[in-house]
Amino acid sequence: MDLKIAARMLAVLVFAAAVAFAAAALREDGTEEPTPSPVLRHPGGEPMSGELAHCRDLGLAAAGDATCQAAWAENRRRFLGLGAEAPRP
Repeated sequence: MDLKIAARMLAVLVFAAAVAFAAAALREDGTEEPTPSPVLRHPGGEPMSGELAHCRDLGLAAAGDATCQAAWAENRRRFLGLGAEAPRP
């Protein structure tokens, strides 16, 4: 009877060791640094981003600036699709 108990205990220990090694192998240790993704300076290629950024930097003074009002109007027209006939599918 002692030999059967020893064999069972050995089998349980081998199984537990196998599970522990498998868990350690699957666990990510975090030493690898992720590759940084490229950062786009002007995503989408906004043509008026310079004018709009200038108006943003002006703050409240931009409300009375004619250049900023024209830039905002053009941006609204492009964003909302006003004044241009939308192509039909």
